[in-house]
Amino acid sequence: MKYWTKLSHKEQDEIITLALGENIDYKQKVSLGIPASQLDPNVFYDQASFLKDSPLLRAYIQNPNHIGCHTLGDSELFFAGTQKLEQQVIELISVDMFKAAPLSCDGYIAAGGTEANIQAMWMYRNLFMQQFGAQLQEIALISSTDTHYSVVKGANLLSLRSFSVPTDDESKELNEVRLDQIIKSAKRQGVKYFIVIANMGTTMFGSVDDPMVYVDALNRNEVRFRIHIDAAFGGFVYPISHPENVFNFSNPYISSVTLDAHKMLQAPYGTGIFLARKNQMQYVFTKEASYVNGMDITLCGSRSGANAIAVWMIMHTYGPYGWLEKINKLIYRTDCCCAELDKMGVPYYRHPKMNIVTMRAEYIANELADKYGLVPDTHHGMPNWYKIVVMDHVELNHIMAFTQELAESLQEATV
Repeated sequence: MKYWTKLSHKEQDEIITLALGENIDYKQKVSLGIPASQLDPNVFYDQASFLKDSPLLRAYIQNPNHIGCHTLGDSELFFAGTQKLEQQVIELISVDMFKAAPLSCDGYIAAGGTEANIQAMWMYRNLFMQQFGAQLQEIALISSTDTHYSVVKGANLLSLRSFSVPTDDESKELNEVRLDQIIKSAKRQGVKYFIVIANMGTTMFGSVDDPMVYVDALNRNEVRFRIHIDAAFGGFVYPISHPENVFNFSNPYISSVTLDAHKMLQAPYGTGIFLARKNQMQYVFTKEASYVNGMDITLCGSRSGANAIAVWMIMHTYGPYGWLEKINKLIYRTDCCCAELDKMGVPYYRHPKMNIVTMRAEYIANELADKYGLVPDTHHGMPNWYKIVVMDHVELNHIMAFTQELAESLQEATV
């Protein structure tokens, strides 16, 4: 590991306090021009004694605005201290988790995986148009049928055509024959450029797409493409449980990645992460934002620096080995759940390196699904699947209680 270390609370506090000290202090410095201030002290009391022991809460009170992308150079000088922590955590995740060469990636803390996915689509649409002279109708999105709905949302926002590749009902692998047919059909419709969204942990199944299946098919059909990895769920699991994977920046075909820190990392909601290779982010530069120091190059614009500090703190609280232990614990619990389902003969899908188990709905009584908070694949009509996500709060005794009740309900159904 180049950057990922474990730091004590005292060490973190000292670093964050120094960073906050480099930001603007509205009480000490007159600042007439910026449309920003700390949280309103009439509503959010800033003299509470417990704040001295909580650097993150102090950051929320100080309210740094991290508008822009701080891996690119100039940014708003009023918040330079905490911007450095965001730069550090983007570099840490790019290099130590996703195997990028040092200083080879840009990125920022987004509002969530949906924004980060749309950021990638926007960036590649503009790249194809500006670098290759592509017309809008010549660009299309392509992803699997299990892909997150943010792809459909992004296609609608960006006026892009979207093609959906079916997956096998049991293995959840991409249907390579249909993929080839879809690409050929799209070409006949005038599509010359593809934005690929490949999954590292789908929302419903935790399935992982092999991006090289896309690479082979698109190269075979002689079209230009860029590949974005949607690792909103799996980004903090799969690289740890399967460290020898090549679905990262060591693979020259992978251009960008989405992660969600507010899922497995348990950061506050509204904390996504966008990573991209250098020399791509400029394609979404909004030159009209001339009053912003540096480039306004993100979809959301203004955003909370406190969320970046939260990610930085979580990563350094665990360190690489503490995080490995946590993920291995969750994988073990997931293994135990699957072993119990195997004993009962309940069919399910589970990627062996992920912590999601998705069971066939016909084996799950409605009462049991409600009691244990299982999530269906649809809330409109009869579900086909129910899923269990083994998060930190899902303990082994919870899993065993569920599987025991499931066994009893199946036994009663056969009597």
